[in-house]
Amino acid sequence: MNRGMLYLVVAALSWSLVGVLVKTAAFQFDPYTITFARFSIGVLALAAFALATRHSLRPAALNRWIWVGAIGKSLNYLFENVGVARGFAYGNVLVFPTQTVVLLLIGVLLFKERLSARSWAASAIVVLGVLLIAWNGRPLSAPFGEQGWLALVFVASGVGAALHLFSQKMLLDAMKDVSMNYSIFLWASLLCALPLPVAAGWDPAFVPGAWAAAAALGLITGLSFLLSSKGMRTVAFSVAAIVFNLPVLFTVLWAVVFYREPVTAYIAGGAAVVAIGMTMLNWPSRGRDAASAAEARGTVQR
Repeated sequence: MNRGMLYLVVAALSWSLVGVLVKTAAFQFDPYTITFARFSIGVLALAAFALATRHSLRPAALNRWIWVGAIGKSLNYLFENVGVARGFAYGNVLVFPTQTVVLLLIGVLLFKERLSARSWAASAIVVLGVLLIAWNGRPLSAPFGEQGWLALVFVASGVGAALHLFSQKMLLDAMKDVSMNYSIFLWASLLCALPLPVAAGWDPAFVPGAWAAAAALGLITGLSFLLSSKGMRTVAFSVAAIVFNLPVLFTVLWAVVFYREPVTAYIAGGAAVVAIGMTMLNWPSRGRDAASAAEARGTVQR
């Protein structure tokens, strides 16, 4: 395995661990604290990298797309953390396809992009997979009973993730990767600190695993995009497209391995359908430049 492929695999596997890490952190911390920790530790990790590589640490404050990204990513993490803390560790598998579909709609509605027949078919496959996961075999007369309402929470998280990636698309030509992400995560951490005085509630018992999980989430937030961007420089996009969709399947796997969560045939089948549809969407068409495909679809970043 070459170094670029190793970077991609490590990034994808780190994203797939988010669900179980949030579940573990929730043993001691509330979703608001977990969200703040993800951003604040991520900012520290980015700052350390920026200093080591002599990048600027001056955050951009007046660019509207920075704030769109900060607000979108804040909503992404907060809804995701609430959903995982109150539901199953694999629940955030819905974030990935929702993000993809929203980005497609943004491209069609705002940029007047024309989708091929394959793209429409792939989109339909992704939506079908999402519906299978959200339904999970429950009676149609009560689609939001028990854990069903949390599907809406994860969909909201996916919309926030899409707004964040859309802002990055708009900032690509104006800012460097490190400066852009440092600015977005810094303002997001401040936004997520606002509700802490009234909403934070920690378990008084010290849970070492919860602290370790919170720290790991922050490092994933701050550093995973660096690995993915480095990997994309040396790995064919068609291969990277498959690797970037591995979190959909591994998220479910880790939930079973670490928490023995009940994964039905609907969840497993829906995750597989989503992975197939997202791979079809990301796979570059003949004659289409791989870099343009990456921008149009939005590489998943945790």
